[in-house]
Amino acid sequence: MNQTEEQLRLTIEALRERQEHELINNREFGLLHNADFKQRIQPHSGPPTPDDMDELLCRRRGTKLFLAHPRTIAAIGRGFSASGLYPDHVDLGGQSVPAWRGVPILPCNKIPISKEQTSSVIAMRLGEDNQGVIGLRQTGLPDEYEPGLNVRFMGINDQAVISYLVSTYYSAAVLVPDALGVLENVQIAPRPR
Repeated sequence: MNQTEEQLRLTIEALRERQEHELINNREFGLLHNADFKQRIQPHSGPPTPDDMDELLCRRRGTKLFLAHPRTIAAIGRGFSASGLYPDHVDLGGQSVPAWRGVPILPCNKIPISKEQTSSVIAMRLGEDNQGVIGLRQTGLPDEYEPGLNVRFMGINDQAVISYLVSTYYSAAVLVPDALGVLENVQIAPRPR
């Protein structure tokens, strides 16, 4: 096993996890903070219902996916069961994932859960051709290891420790306001009886 390669791989995985968190939560470019106010909706009764998901879906043409915390996805399932409905499932890369009206509901544990046990569901149209949400990254970097990520050798110290500087450059852009919508403040824990 090449120890340097494995340590670099683990560092890049940790960096990609942080990148995912920032793409969702960053105040300047994160998806939760950049949804237009007209594209933010509140649930009708607390827990997510089929009507809430329909309202989120109908606010944009060509919605490609929903993102929700895994606990929110469970709450969606409970809300649908209470209405006598069940989410469909679609095949996504060989995996069966829950969907609503054919739009996959993908888990994202980077979407926060508040201390009041509420969270959000994000709906997106994707791609430049669809005037949707796009990822941005700088390419052509010196010492580029992957697109938008460079690894620069920094030297070997007196204890024979090799140092590398690993940097990544990324952002997200919402090309038109209706490309991104958020169902906010959905109750994810069952209410006490």
